[in-house]
Order: sequence, then C-alpha cells, then structure tokens
Amino acid sequence: MTRSLSFMRAALVAGLASAAPAAAQQAAEAGHPAYTAGDVQFMTGMIGHHAQAVLIAGWASTHGASPSIRALCERIVVGQNDEIRLMKRWLSDRHETIPDDHASHDMMPGMAMGGVLMPGMLSPEQLGQLDAARGPEFDRLFLTFMIQHHRGALTMVDQLFATKGAGEEEKTFRLASDIYADQSTEIDRMSRMLAALPSSDKSP
Repeated sequence: MTRSLSFMRAALVAGLASAAPAAAQQAAEAGHPAYTAGDVQFMTGMIGHHAQAVLIAGWASTHGASPSIRALCERIVVGQNDEIRLMKRWLSDRHETIPDDHASHDMMPGMAMGGVLMPGMLSPEQLGQLDAARGPEFDRLFLTFMIQHHRGALTMVDQLFATKGAGEEEKTFRLASDIYADQSTEIDRMSRMLAALPSSDKSP
C-alpha cells in the first residue's frame, strides 16, 4: 500500500466518522432499523476473520519468531480479542446468533456462505505451511500472510459501506472504521518489516 493510498483511506475513515452520528440520526428519524442484516453479516464474519488472526499470531512463541514479530503478534492477539468481545456483545445485545470463534483450526470461522473463504483468509494449505515454518522462515511467512489477511479485512469494511443501509448504525460504523484505520497502519508496519528482512529470509 502506498503512502498516498494510506492517506486517502485515513481521510475517508475520518470523514465517515464525522458523518456517522448524523447518518444514524437520519435513519432513526426515517423509521429505519438501528442496524441491518448487512451489519449482522459483517460482525459475524469479522469474528471468524479475527479468530484466524489470533490463532496464527499465537504461534509466534512456539515457532521461533524473532522478538519484533513476537511483539507484533502480542499486539494483534490483544487487539483482535478485544474486538471479538465487542462484536459478540454487539450481537448479544441485539439477540443475534453469536458464531463460535474457537474452531479456527478446522477453518469453521472465516467461511462465507457456500464454504468460500472470506477475503484475506488463509487457506488450509497456507495454515499448514505457516505452522510448519520455524525461525526466520516463520517471520517471513507470517508477515506475508498477515498482510494478506489484513487486506482482506479492509475489503470486508469496504463491502460493508458499499451495502445499502449497512454501516450506518453508530457502533457498527465506529468499529468498522477503527478496524480499517488500525489494520491499514499495521499493513504499512508489516510491509516495512518484511522489506527489512535479510534477502535469504524473503526467498519463497
């Protein structure tokens, strides 16, 4: 992601954030529901998406990751677990079904309808490749795959806001905006970390 694109996305998020309360108020005044099926689908899908990120970030301590990768993984685990709790509470408060996020190994979370992986999700083959890696190879694959994973989350946010009526409920909007901003920043950070690896660590 280029700096200009990052800036444009940050500006978009900031602009949407300032408009969120007004959009929610307008929806309420028009008699529209406070949230939509698109919001529920986003929350449900993102729980599974986050669960896979937490799973693979948790491998750092057992797969010989470098200190910098371990620190990154700890931030990912803490941050995305916090967001999973927020999304579960959002669903619970609205009496919506809460997905099981503890079946990450068998790929149950992160599957869209029809068994198709959501954007950015690691395939079973990629999970196996990462799980088999150790040391510098784990670092390289982790950064490569987590950049892919984060970009998928950005796509999911884009899809939310592109869905008519979705993303206007204030809590949904703010969470989606935070995910977009945080993961855009982490993509930039991980891209720099990947570029800084010794050339031998970047070979396929």
